[in-house]
Amino acid sequence: MVGVTESARHTRGYSLLIALAIAVAGLCYSSWLLEFVLPIDTDPVNNFLSELDAEGKPYREVFGTADKVVGLLLIPAALGGLLVFRRRRLTTIGWTALLCFGASTIADALLPLHDCDPGDSTCGGDSGLFPQLHQPHALTSTLAVTSIAVAAFAFSAAAYRYHRWRILREFGLAVLILGSAATIWMMVADNLSGSYALGIAQRIQVGTMSLWLLALATAVLIEAREWTT
Repeated sequence: MVGVTESARHTRGYSLLIALAIAVAGLCYSSWLLEFVLPIDTDPVNNFLSELDAEGKPYREVFGTADKVVGLLLIPAALGGLLVFRRRRLTTIGWTALLCFGASTIADALLPLHDCDPGDSTCGGDSGLFPQLHQPHALTSTLAVTSIAVAAFAFSAAAYRYHRWRILREFGLAVLILGSAATIWMMVADNLSGSYALGIAQRIQVGTMSLWLLALATAVLIEAREWTT
């Protein structure tokens, strides 16, 4: 009985650390909101968030460091989720995808955008409104978005299949749907001529990522027992 109590206490402590790491990562991933506070010349309607920490930008270190912190927190948090909590197929996929998201976010910060001049072969030539999409940064961003999408879908499916984690079944799912709608908006609009407020779409998308991470952190903290039974 004493051993069981001691084990439960340790699991509770690990759950607190995992939840705290995910929560702080979620807050850091919303560092783009500083564009409305810092003296930055941006166009939130049309500019991508990656331009905030592009090469040569005045506050690149601020946004780049925030992204690195996100990755450095989520990688151990995901490993902790895999090692501490009960293994289920869907949650294993979720924690693994979250780990990949953390790694991709660090790569995102290490491979920032650079300005694309006409005829710059490193930008992949002329790509219309957003030539930056041909840079390596586009690949790391795509990996990050794909990874957290897989994580969100996996945990949401697990919440319904295993009848657990109410916050993920309700609030988490609502955030996931909103983020998916913003992603579809971006994918469709990017293939059309003209401007369709892609900057707003991406800010909604990234904002829902932060909210979902906070929902996951809350689920880990409040419903810790449901992760181990």
